[in-house]
Formats: sequence, structure tokens, C-alpha cells
Amino acid sequence: MDYNPKDSKTAAFRQFKGIWAAVTTPFRKDLSLDEEGLIDNIKYLTDYLNIDGIFCNGVMGEFWALTLEERKTVAELVVSESKGKCRVIVHTGSHAANDTVILNDHAAKIGADYVIMMGPYFPFCTDQMRLNWFEYINERSNIGIWLFDTPYSGNDPISPNTMDKIADLEKICGAKLAHSLEHYIAVNNLCKDRLVLSSPSEKDFLMMIEDYGQQVHQSSASPYLFQTATSKPMNKYAKLAFDGNFKNAKLISKEMDAIRLVGKNWLHGSWLKDGILPIAAIKFWSELLGMAAGPTRTPFLNLDLQKKRYLEEDLRSVGLLQ
Repeated sequence: MDYNPKDSKTAAFRQFKGIWAAVTTPFRKDLSLDEEGLIDNIKYLTDYLNIDGIFCNGVMGEFWALTLEERKTVAELVVSESKGKCRVIVHTGSHAANDTVILNDHAAKIGADYVIMMGPYFPFCTDQMRLNWFEYINERSNIGIWLFDTPYSGNDPISPNTMDKIADLEKICGAKLAHSLEHYIAVNNLCKDRLVLSSPSEKDFLMMIEDYGQQVHQSSASPYLFQTATSKPMNKYAKLAFDGNFKNAKLISKEMDAIRLVGKNWLHGSWLKDGILPIAAIKFWSELLGMAAGPTRTPFLNLDLQKKRYLEEDLRSVGLLQ
């Protein structure tokens, strides 16, 4: 962290740029934390995919299945390996506010750039309850804070009016909004002067840059599922778009439509169809591209052999596997 926490908002507008990736937490066959694999993944993301930032211990990282000590270990490894290469935002959300404060203190101590958290995911919360929760965290933390408003939390979207109140909190400096475009626009209209906003949708990223001034993809698994060391179309179209060359950016983005269709079938579309997070598919997909991933922890089920074969065939059909 290279800013005063009181200046979190100014720092966030300056530092959140480009493409940030939400990483999985790799496990060994015995379900222990694969520390070496995690380090190798960070090297791959920074040295070969040229990622601008890394989001760890989030939904992709199975944070609910990690102990507090494991969450600290993951954060330490990611921050250490990313030093001098890219920025790091650590997910610290928990149903227990004091655990979030503990993880925020740890993230600041080890040199993470920011923290991010969904509101309490149990019990069901009203907007006033979530405002109270973020006020509590803001008062007790000394690092810039993003909020993660997502249906994965089991709650309704935070209303734009409540987001407007949360945006006034000193250290709340960004929001990852995983809801409808209409909701994003409403929040953007009220809060764009105080919060860096990002939709985690890759398919909408180019449009969000052009129409709403989104300055960062923060964040998803798309940067490493849809790209390889020798083919980085997301990086290319984003750079063109940030330079104002939307015509050529759209041509490159269009070339990704076949890959997006595979992603829709296996990832977001799967979530919409059965309501189960596609972590197992994300992990196997990334393994096919050479990253460490391993099995998921309970209660998730891993892909069976038939589904693995189908996914591999789909990735070959769109040229991701050589």
C-alpha cells in the first residue's frame, strides 16, 4: 500500500487500471493448499499474461472453504510474488465482521494494495443492515476498501441510494457490481465521483469502457481462461479501447465470440441454469491451459470424466488448446 488510507478514493482512481484477474486457490489431491502451484500461477499471470492486478481469496478462490490462516497464507504468497509486477486486492469478506477486520489488518500489514468484501452473506440483510456493516468495517480498517455486490451473497442488490451513502465513507473507494446494466448505470450516476466502478463481465467490458468510462476490469477468471501466453485478445482490445481506438478494439473483441460461447455454456450459463458456482469447471479449464488448480473442496463436486472430455473438446474447437 503506497497511499494514506484517508486518501483511498484518490489513490483508487489513479491505481485501478486495465485488467485484473480473480484467481482460484489451487489444492493438492489431498485437498491441502498447493502453495507452489499458487506461486507458479501468479508468475504466469504477471510474466506471460501481463495482468495489471490480482484478486485473491474471493469467490473464484473458494474463500468459504479456507481457514483464516489459509486465507492469510494465500494473501501473503500472492502479495510476495506480485511485488513490483502488479497490484493485489484481497477479498476479506466474512459473515463475522471482526474476522473481516482481522483480515483487513493482515492485508495492510503484508503490503496488499486494497481489500474487497461482499457484505455479510448470512443472515439475509436489509440495506440498512449492510450500511451498518460497511460503516463498522470502515471505522476499524486502515486500507482502501472495495465492496463486492453480487448475487452470490444471497442478498438483493444494494440499492443505488444506499450505495450513495456507502460511497461517502472515507475508505470505501470502489465497487464491483455483478448485477444488471440498469443497476450499474443507476449507481454510476450517483457515485462515479467517489467510487471506481467495475462490472466483472468480460463480454460487456468494451462497451463499459466506451459508454460508461469504466477504467478497470475488476475482476474475473476470463483474463486467464480466454487468453494464453501466445494469444491475448482481451489485453489487446482493452489497450486499444483505453487509447480511444474503438473501431479496431471491436474487431479484436469480435474474434472472441466463439470462446465466449464456450464460457457461457460452462461458466455463467451454468450458474444461471442450476444456481451452482462453476468453480470445478473453472479449475479444470485452467488446468488444461497449464495452470495449477486441483480439486475443489466440499461441498462442491468435481467434474466427472465425461464432462472433462466435453470441456476439453470445446476448448480445442475454439483454438485455446493446441
